[in-house]
Amino acid sequence: MNSSSDIGPSPSPASTGAPVPDAGFQRPANWREALMALVDSRVSLIQLESKELGKEVARRSIFIGAACVSAVITWGLLLIGLISLIAELGGWPWNRVALAAAALHLLLAFVFFRLSKSSGGSAFPITRNEFQKDRAWIENFHHPRKSGD
Repeated sequence: MNSSSDIGPSPSPASTGAPVPDAGFQRPANWREALMALVDSRVSLIQLESKELGKEVARRSIFIGAACVSAVITWGLLLIGLISLIAELGGWPWNRVALAAAALHLLLAFVFFRLSKSSGGSAFPITRNEFQKDRAWIENFHHPRKSGD
């Protein structure tokens, strides 16, 4: 009673978790070819990540540059108005108020410069992880386990 049509289609190798051979993939003949293929794939990964990182850095740089220009212009106009207001209300000469403001800004610039140490994460996290896997693979390839281990 059980015919093949009652069971349904057989599962594909991909759905069972079995490796599906790539049509364009050829198994390397020796460890040198395997190593060269591995190095080639890692170089491709580095190139891809570098390209993506370059685009992101360029995009951020443009926005940061535009924001900095806008902030400097705004700050300059506010500073001119504030120096004039302090000089008028305090009865001090405007040039001395301007020099005091410049000294304060120089002090703040020094403090901010000291605080600007980079705290970013490591670059190329995927590539670094793959290199660690590669190191373990090469180590196992050169020193295969004995059958008794």
